[in-house]
Amino acid sequence: MKRLFPRPWRRPAIGLLGQVLAILLLTIIIEFGASTLLYERASRYAVQDDEANRLAEHLVISRRLVAERPIAQRPGMAAELSTDRYLVQWREAMPPPPPLAPMLDAMRSQVVAWEPSLAKTDLRLRLVSPGRSSAVSGGLMLDDGSWLYFRTLEPVADINLAFERVALAMVPAIALMVLGAVVLRQLLLPLRRLAAAAERVGHGDAVPLDPDGPGEVRRVIVAFNAMQERISSLIAGRTQALAAVGHDLRTPLARLHLRTESLADAETRAAIGGDVAEMEAMIASLLAFLGGEADPERPSRVDLAVMCATLADDAQDRGRDADYIGPDHCEWTVRRLALKRAVGNLVDNALHYGDRVRITLDPGDGRLAIRVEDDGPGIPEEKLGIVLEPFVRLDPARGRDTVGFGLGLPIVREAVTMEGGTLTLSNRPGGGLCAEILLTAVAATK
Repeated sequence: MKRLFPRPWRRPAIGLLGQVLAILLLTIIIEFGASTLLYERASRYAVQDDEANRLAEHLVISRRLVAERPIAQRPGMAAELSTDRYLVQWREAMPPPPPLAPMLDAMRSQVVAWEPSLAKTDLRLRLVSPGRSSAVSGGLMLDDGSWLYFRTLEPVADINLAFERVALAMVPAIALMVLGAVVLRQLLLPLRRLAAAAERVGHGDAVPLDPDGPGEVRRVIVAFNAMQERISSLIAGRTQALAAVGHDLRTPLARLHLRTESLADAETRAAIGGDVAEMEAMIASLLAFLGGEADPERPSRVDLAVMCATLADDAQDRGRDADYIGPDHCEWTVRRLALKRAVGNLVDNALHYGDRVRITLDPGDGRLAIRVEDDGPGIPEEKLGIVLEPFVRLDPARGRDTVGFGLGLPIVREAVTMEGGTLTLSNRPGGGLCAEILLTAVAATK
């Protein structure tokens, strides 16, 4: 059997629990590193708080000393209060500085919280060059209405503290989400391969997998491969047994058919011949149904219009009323023998229960429908789903005796399912049954 998804190397077998624990450990390590980084940043924020406190103290002292001096001495006192960190100026007739900048609201709150006496001075702050520098300037009003201006000579770093904290907290969270998604995707890859293989096995393909992934998943894959081998062996054995039984049964039936030709009584000869034909039909339907899954036929391009027209012509040659409605040519990728047997079963079923059959081929955009309609008694609505089950016969509902095991419609459904299509039964408004086979181009390419 051809192996699917081969892998060039094998990783050490680690259980699913071990891999989950490894992921958790990695998460803890990353979270620890992020927390350490945030702690260091918080220390920087504490330094900035100290800077706001120093500014508050300097402003309180400067305001008090300048206010105590006569007006003529205030400019000189302001100059003496200037340091390497702060520039202080006093102006009597200049307009007040602009209002508080929104991004400096937190810094002003820190200054006022440290020195509440500054709250009544109309303290205003602004950035000297927004977007290029984080130096802060501003002013506060003295009791006589004059203004004391100040400016930081060193930039105040990281003004928008709240935004930066949120951003730093989001970075490790996003990184963990991405890392977790990648690791879990790799962890679940063997399970996805197993699901794909199980789907193909359901369509009759044997696809053993190389054991890979966590220990639990590897044990499942090993059990899955063993199950495939057992199923393949059972199907092969059943197919061989069916072929032998079919051959063994057909041989005495053929001899019996030849011996009936020597009977002088025509009525007896016809009765025995009918029984032999019925037994041959029963054997053929049973072998077709039980051997359908092991059908080695491969899909190929088939002219379904010619096939349907040929089935209608065959029915006419037998003296039955049959019509074909559809295009002259319509190619489709199907298993030719299986689909022809399915449509032929529908035609025989229609002719058995009705006097007239109509085969309609209706191609569309990416789809194709084959409808077989008769003028018989139809099927009760509550029994339309039951007749598709194997070995179910509804003779009283159809009004006549039937031949076989009741496998005609199940054989049709199985053949249509192998083509990826659907079989639908419905009663016609004017009487009779309509059996529709719907095929799609997507399923045909599989």
